[in-house]
Amino acid sequence: MDLVPLLDHMDEGLVAVLMGLLTGAVFGVAAQRSSFCLRAATVEFARGALGSRVAVWLLAFSTAVIWVQGAVLLGLFRSEEARMMAVTGSWSGAVIGGLMFGAGMVLARGCSGRLLVLAATGNLRAVVSGLIFAVVAQMSLHGWLAPARAWIAGLWVTPGGANVNLLHAAGLPEAAGLVLGLAIAALAFHLVRRNGLGLRAMVFASGVGFAVALGWVLTFSLAQVAFEPASVTSATFSGPSANMLMFFLTENPALDFDIGLVPGVFLGALVAAWAGREVKLQGFEGEGQMRRSMTGAALMGFGAMLAGGCAIGAGVTGGSIFVATAWLALFCMWVGAGVTDWLVDQGGLARRAAA
Repeated sequence: MDLVPLLDHMDEGLVAVLMGLLTGAVFGVAAQRSSFCLRAATVEFARGALGSRVAVWLLAFSTAVIWVQGAVLLGLFRSEEARMMAVTGSWSGAVIGGLMFGAGMVLARGCSGRLLVLAATGNLRAVVSGLIFAVVAQMSLHGWLAPARAWIAGLWVTPGGANVNLLHAAGLPEAAGLVLGLAIAALAFHLVRRNGLGLRAMVFASGVGFAVALGWVLTFSLAQVAFEPASVTSATFSGPSANMLMFFLTENPALDFDIGLVPGVFLGALVAAWAGREVKLQGFEGEGQMRRSMTGAALMGFGAMLAGGCAIGAGVTGGSIFVATAWLALFCMWVGAGVTDWLVDQGGLARRAAA
C-alpha cells in the first residue's frame, strides 16, 4: 500500500489518527450489529453450551487470523514488526492479568471493547464502567499502580527482549497460521448453522476480525514510509483508553493510531445502533449492580495492562499474529470468566433458588 502521495499532503500523526478512526469505525459497526462479546461467549461456554455467542466469537477470531495470516503470506504485513511482538512479553502478567480481566468482565457484564460499544447506544452503566477502566489502566501504566504492575510482570518474562511467536517456536511454516484459522472457521460455521444464525450475523461477526487485520496492514504500511517511528498496532482498548484519557488532560497531546481508534469505535457503534433503532438510555439497576460493575471495571483496567492487552487486544489482535503471551492471556481470561460466573452468578442463582 503506497501512502507516500497521502503523506505529501498530510502530517504523519494525522494520517495515523485517520487510520485509527477507520479501523475503529469498522470495528464499532461490526461489533454492535453482531453483539460480539467475549464475556457472553465465556459465560455461555461455562454453562455447558456452544450457542450463538460462542459461534460469533469464534467467527470473529478465525476471520482475524485468516485475514492477518493471508496478509503475511502476501507480503502486506510482517508480524515481527508489530509492537506487541517486538517487546518483552510477560508470562506472569498474562496469567495473573488474564485471570483478573476475565473475572472483571463478568462482574462488569462486558469487556472493555464491549463497554465502549454499549456506551455508544446510551448505556450509562457502560459509560461509568468504561471511565473507571480507563482511569485504572492509566494508573497501571504510569500512575500509582505502575510499580505493582511492573513487579508482577517482571516475575517471569520471555527471553531475548522480545515476545514469542508460537508458529516459529513450534517450527511450523508461515502457512500454518492460515490453516489453523481456516480450521477454527470451519468449527465456527458448524456452530453458526447449528444455532441458526443468519447471514447478517455472520457478515458482521466476520467484520470484527476484518477490522483487526485492517489495523495491522494500515499501521504497517505507514511505518514503512513514515519519517518518524510509527507503531505497528491494531485494535485494542487498554492502552488506547488510557491514552485517550490523557489526550484531554495534556497541553500538546501526540496524534497517533490510538487517538483515532476509540472515537472511531464509538461513532461506528452509534451509527449502527441509530440505524437499527437501538439507541436507548439505560442506567444501573441498583446499588449492588453499580458496586459490581465498578469493581469489574477496575479489575479489567489493571488486568489488561498486566496481561499486555484486553479481550480484543490480546484475545483477538495479539492472537491473530500468534503472540505466545496473548494466547496465554486469552486462555486465562476464559478461565477467570468461567470461574467467576460459576462462583458469583451460577452459585448465587443456586443459593437464591434454595432459599
